[in-house]
Amino acid sequence: MSVTSTTRVLTLLGDPVAHSASPELQNAAFRAAGVDGVYVAVRCAPDDLVGFMRGLARAGGGGNVTLPHKEKAATILDVRSEAVRRTGACNTFWGDDEGRVHGDNTDVEGFRRALKTFLEGPTAGIRVLLLGAGGVARAALAALVEDGVGEILLHNRTQERARAVARRIGGQKVRVVPVSRELEGENFDLVVNATRLGLDPGDPSPIDFHALNRAGAAMDLVYGHHTTGFIESAEAAGIRTTDGLEMLVQQGAASFERWWGHAAPVEAMRNAVAERQSA
Repeated sequence: MSVTSTTRVLTLLGDPVAHSASPELQNAAFRAAGVDGVYVAVRCAPDDLVGFMRGLARAGGGGNVTLPHKEKAATILDVRSEAVRRTGACNTFWGDDEGRVHGDNTDVEGFRRALKTFLEGPTAGIRVLLLGAGGVARAALAALVEDGVGEILLHNRTQERARAVARRIGGQKVRVVPVSRELEGENFDLVVNATRLGLDPGDPSPIDFHALNRAGAAMDLVYGHHTTGFIESAEAAGIRTTDGLEMLVQQGAASFERWWGHAAPVEAMRNAVAERQSA
């Protein structure tokens, strides 16, 4: 596929972005779908986010926003989806003919689709431990609450941030656990890592699974060429695991649908991610 003056430019804005599989994933999707677009990752400082988002959107493009800019991105939008309003975070943006910047949080739908694939069963009534309170944690929390889980325990290094997220999104279903030792001996159907721990190969697990009485499954929203400490800890305790690659694919598919207005070629996206991981 050639790049011309009519090619739409979609970008991933964040810091870091070098680890991201999104360029391979989206460019494979563009080729499979036959759309005229190109996707690139750009390391972006906080002060540059407004200029990038508005300039790209007004030029007919758009893109994704990743750590650490998702919450700031939500404040830049002219038109916000319900998912953005609820979570206070934006990971997908695009422009319209009037020059307005639209945004959505496809992490919500991406988490929902990935979790459905992983659990292979209903989420209604399950008990969940969610680690983290940043943008991706907010998306996961919104999806879990909307899908009717029974109870969610939220643990984050900064307690006030966790309480603010719980108040905004969780309501009565969410209980903030201020210190990790309060989790000892607890039972969970699902444990979700939505922290940054795992982005670097040497990062420890944010939780000791052996301290829990039981965990039915463990879902890491981090991905990379390495096995994260969270996954290693869960597998050492005999717990079924998955990393963040399926969520990457599914949120990417939802983003594709926002930009192009039709269904994404999900299998082509999965294949692109698999090829990258095996390289």
